[in-house]
Amino acid sequence: MPVYSEDLQEGTEFETPGRTVTEADVVNFAGVSGDFNPLHLDATYTAATPFGQRVAHGLLVLSMVTGLRQRATPEAAVLALLEVRSWRFLKPVFLGDTIRARTRLAEKRATRDPRRGVVVHRVEVVNQREEVVQSGELVLLVRRRPAAPDASG
Repeated sequence: MPVYSEDLQEGTEFETPGRTVTEADVVNFAGVSGDFNPLHLDATYTAATPFGQRVAHGLLVLSMVTGLRQRATPEAAVLALLEVRSWRFLKPVFLGDTIRARTRLAEKRATRDPRRGVVVHRVEVVNQREEVVQSGELVLLVRRRPAAPDASG
């Protein structure tokens, strides 16, 4: 059963399950994105950097968060991701780290179209050490509950 805009309450919080970032994730993302920076792929190179090891692509982690959020909520009536707002990459995510996302519904509003609404989620991505590694807001276009048929008719 879909969750519509009217079903969502500002201030509602949820946390996603965790997901471990693997070498396969990083290699596959490099292939899809075309980002073959040695920080992500070359262990010898990164050993001499301040990180000391390979770092997952920041946008890979953000992409994983969108999937984790879908797994953590009932079937949402999401129509589109409208905006990634004020997203910050605060700490590196390494291969082998397990991430999860904490989300709070910060804002909900109607649109001119009575079939649609907008919700803003504040998101923190944390690793297995409870460190916030990324944060920001995701702005989503969502369906509103269909109007009941007019019984006057």
